[in-house]
Amino acid sequence: MKPPVLSKTLKDLAISYWISPSPVGRLLLVGNPDGLQALQFQDGAHPLDIQPSWTQSREPFDPVLEQLEEYFDGSRTRFQIALNLQGTPFQCQVWKALQSIPYGRTVSYGKIAHQIGSPKASRAVGAANGRNPASIIVPCHRVIGSNGKLVGYGGGLPIKTALLALEQSRH
Repeated sequence: MKPPVLSKTLKDLAISYWISPSPVGRLLLVGNPDGLQALQFQDGAHPLDIQPSWTQSREPFDPVLEQLEEYFDGSRTRFQIALNLQGTPFQCQVWKALQSIPYGRTVSYGKIAHQIGSPKASRAVGAANGRNPASIIVPCHRVIGSNGKLVGYGGGLPIKTALLALEQSRH
């Protein structure tokens, strides 16, 4: 699964980034004044390349980092972060549906397809899920196969397993 490609229109905006340690490895946060554009696992198979035009700065991400810390310590179950995700209308629809999956729960790709009104689009939902630019915050780790098994995850199945175990232990 390839990491998402930020659209060319974003290259001209003032983009900041920060790399932060977490219980599941280093996380790359990317955003501009309009919101968080990406949260990617940097220790996995598909780290996101830092662009020379981006500015390294922690300050714009302080609210995100605080909420991630609360998530990992179990005191936060929903994120309240301005997002500026770039994708097709279908991808954005899937990513919005992912945000409705309750903390500590899982749903199938098929259920998301039904939820967005495209019951035959479970594979397309899977593809959009795989292009989710803001892992953890847009909880694509909560989506499982129709057989109830864990399937693909951009950060790797061990991280998906760890995130689900974290949530289920505090649910």
